[in-house]
Amino acid sequence: MKDKIMKPTRRNILAASAAAAVSAPSVLRAQEGPIVWRMVTSWAKSLPGPGVSADRLAQRINAMSGGRLRVDVFPAGHIVPAFGVMEAVSTGAAEMGHTASFFWDGQLPGAAFFTTAPFGMSPLGHQTWIEQRGGQQLWDELYKPRGVRGLLAGNTGPSMGGWFRKPIESVRDLSGLRIRVQGMGGEVYAALGAVPQSIAPGDIYPALEKGTIDAVEILAPVNDLPLGLHRIAPYYYMPGFNKPNGAGEALISLAAFSKLPADLQRVIENACQAEHSAALSEAEHLNAGAIVELVRGGAKITAFPADVVKLAREKTVDVLDKKAKASPIAGRIVASWREALTAGGPWSRVGAYMEHALRG
Repeated sequence: MKDKIMKPTRRNILAASAAAAVSAPSVLRAQEGPIVWRMVTSWAKSLPGPGVSADRLAQRINAMSGGRLRVDVFPAGHIVPAFGVMEAVSTGAAEMGHTASFFWDGQLPGAAFFTTAPFGMSPLGHQTWIEQRGGQQLWDELYKPRGVRGLLAGNTGPSMGGWFRKPIESVRDLSGLRIRVQGMGGEVYAALGAVPQSIAPGDIYPALEKGTIDAVEILAPVNDLPLGLHRIAPYYYMPGFNKPNGAGEALISLAAFSKLPADLQRVIENACQAEHSAALSEAEHLNAGAIVELVRGGAKITAFPADVVKLAREKTVDVLDKKAKASPIAGRIVASWREALTAGGPWSRVGAYMEHALRG
């Protein structure tokens, strides 16, 4: 019996096409093109440190996804201003952001701890809190009502104390001093008598040049060097008690994230983790050369007077206590952070002693 030959009618052709689509979804996905996400940032394009991390994070995701997920980067001002990143990701204007959590502490008390806190943990200690001691779970809980998730995604390392036009010889010299500073460090400076100013990174140099501010705290030597702040305010103070860690934050839209297949979700998480590690080692490497170059350019590296550091430490306790009372979740964040700081203290002190002893 001969097989019946099906005539190539329009109905038969459509049925065959549908069957082929079902049996070859990967081919269709390739034909449809990549999923495209917009990443808005709080940084000027390719700003050393965080701006570079934002670009590199997008490149990591693009490569690790095999081109299935493409992240386009929009620096501060291209879609939203530097301090508009949280709102953009929360409302769906962008699927992703790269920023720092302390920008949102005014609207989400406790957010600053996921970047840094005065007299707090080192970069490694902070990462340990996030990944091993419950910090990430609290971070997720804090941001969930906004429809976003925060992940570690870059680190500029410990910050210096900042650039000052005039030398600081005692706490009295901080009275009325206008200083650009972010996060809880601003609250500590206010308690010391200074006047903290919140200024986006791209606007810092003009503000200092015009005399709108008297001092600037931003990041570490490699980040500060290209800004040229030492030409106007040459006194470069240490330690950076207000910002001993410089964790960057990737903001992820929960709605956009939930639509991704599981493997692409893992790609984003792994890319963030890889960038955090790479950025920290890069900061350590580049700061070694940048500090030398700054001194050659006229920077005067100076230690804060002992009374400034002592009073700042005392005021930090008050700031943290006040933060803990801001909301129930803020109270739990402060408690968890303090527990992690205490738990990591003994080994941190041993490590610091060994490094000092080995270096001689």
